[in-house]
Amino acid sequence: MLWRRLSIGVFCLLATTPAFAQSRDTPLNITADYTASVLIFRVGRVTLNAELGTETYVAAAHVEAAGLAALFTDFDIDSEVSGRFGSSGPAPYAYGHRERTGNKTRIINVSFEDGLAQSTAEPEFSSWGDPPASDADRTSVVDPMTATLLLSEMVAASGGAPCEGSIPVFDGKQRYDLNLISRGTEDIRTRGWRGEALVCEAYYTPISGYDAEDWPEPGETRHPLTMWIAPIANGTAFLPVRLHTRAGFGGVTIELRQLELH
Repeated sequence: MLWRRLSIGVFCLLATTPAFAQSRDTPLNITADYTASVLIFRVGRVTLNAELGTETYVAAAHVEAAGLAALFTDFDIDSEVSGRFGSSGPAPYAYGHRERTGNKTRIINVSFEDGLAQSTAEPEFSSWGDPPASDADRTSVVDPMTATLLLSEMVAASGGAPCEGSIPVFDGKQRYDLNLISRGTEDIRTRGWRGEALVCEAYYTPISGYDAEDWPEPGETRHPLTMWIAPIANGTAFLPVRLHTRAGFGGVTIELRQLELH
């Protein structure tokens, strides 16, 4: 199912955590609601709750099929992360991911002690990929949710300008890079936000931890995930307000519908 695959591969792997300016002096709590659509059809919903402190961060996201997709598939995903803000940017303590499809559920937990990501899965994977992610692959990496925090650090450090470079990500099994290209700014409007946003493209490069059937098709990696990242909280933080990928029939668009800051 297109929506299920892209919800995992696009939103939970990239946009479940808000961008954060490292220079923040006061804590910020964010509640955000997103909708996902294919062409004109609503296919999913994503909700986000985040507590961003001056030194630490905690965030949780929920993804579920909705609208047309709910007629054909029954799944939901819960992700959560905790970490700290250091001199080199955000660094996770722990990341958790629970995926339910029908009556089957798998829980993945990842720790990041001493810079090495270590994961467990319940039930255990029948295969950890061919080849599996090595110790070298899992060193100095971040989880999928912290990846967006790193992206925001690039934006914040440049004064809301380019997103550039590569982010190494490990999701508990699969190791991949997000290669970033800045595309300037654009005025956009969603139900939850309007104004000028930074346009950033992220290209997905699989590294290890994939089974043969999980390796992306060339067409899936040829097109980037395009993100519109907007300033919030008087410009002290940044949040993805729209995401779009052309991968798959019709592509998928995810837009912010409602935003609460407190």
